[in-house]
Amino acid sequence: MSNRIQIFDTTLRDGEQVPGCQLSTDEKIVVARKLEELGVDVIEAGFPISSPGDFLSVVELSKAVNVGVCALTRSKKEDIDVAAEALHHAKRGRIHTGIGSSDVHIKTKFNSTREKVLEQAVWATGYAKAKGYEVEFFAEDAGRADLAFLAKLVESVIAAGADVVNIPDTTGYCLPHLYGKRIAYLFEHVKNIHKATISVHCHNDLGLATANTIAGLMNGARQAEVTINGIGERAGNTSLEEVAMIIQTHKDLEMTTGINSKKLYELSTLVSEMMRMPVQPNKAIVGANAFAHSSGIHQDGFLKNSENYEIINPADVGVPSSSIILTARSGRAALKHRLELLGYQPSKPELDQLYDHFLIVADEKKNVVDDDLITLVANTPLLVQK
Repeated sequence: MSNRIQIFDTTLRDGEQVPGCQLSTDEKIVVARKLEELGVDVIEAGFPISSPGDFLSVVELSKAVNVGVCALTRSKKEDIDVAAEALHHAKRGRIHTGIGSSDVHIKTKFNSTREKVLEQAVWATGYAKAKGYEVEFFAEDAGRADLAFLAKLVESVIAAGADVVNIPDTTGYCLPHLYGKRIAYLFEHVKNIHKATISVHCHNDLGLATANTIAGLMNGARQAEVTINGIGERAGNTSLEEVAMIIQTHKDLEMTTGINSKKLYELSTLVSEMMRMPVQPNKAIVGANAFAHSSGIHQDGFLKNSENYEIINPADVGVPSSSIILTARSGRAALKHRLELLGYQPSKPELDQLYDHFLIVADEKKNVVDDDLITLVANTPLLVQK
């Protein structure tokens, strides 16, 4: 089995479903080209039958990029026909079709039976395959599906021609070890599983999307479905930047991707601005505080050796540098560091005197900036600027 993980980005389909985050076709092309530069393998461009705008976006993205372009469909003839038409210009087109696999979806969403769902899934896969594109089948809500039925479904759609089979934790229900066991179960019980790529698509309702995705990859899946900044329905999807950097950081996983990690921060910022969706400051990898240090103990350790508190070099994700944030929790080491950056070389007595004044300002202002330090220095006559 190859250890190369395919990165399937659905920022422009699942991610764009966030209320208020819709993009125009021109904006989608800008993001798509940046995703191609980043090194993703497949871009899910939209759900063509859902609207004229989505249809146009799939058409134009197919013309604009050279990586795989994917179009989502339900397991219906009209959906698949429209998707195939929209992908006409794609250098490598993929139809992503599927149906619910859990009993709750089968009974309450489709008012159907397992037998009928299985029949529909096989038909849709075969019909999509006849269009001449790659076919990815999604077993919606696989995280809550009966395992024996899920295995039968996966085996059947692979036999019908599916190139990729997506095992989504649609509701974000699974725990990592249980989701990993689901993927392992399929590899143990689906006799033709090596004829297709198994894909993982996890939602973040319980904050476990990235953990579940990694668990799936560790148990044999070789495609990860992700979004920039983890955006998506409800609590969002698996974060592309988190998966990429986990694989890059944990060499023991013996996995690789085609992602140029130095472009992550730039693209995160672009998507945040274009979709008008701020990134939370404590967001892993790309948040404003991801490489910021404000605790005195942490600052002292970081200044002695960055590896004391950073497992990733900020430059590796496109962040110019780490930052030392001066607050009332900061110690003398951080204050001395910032003063030296401003050109001051305080002696120990001068630093002690300045630190007492600094704490008063920090309690009032929360964050102390360079202008505050310059004012403090001006009120400390013994401190000489070089």
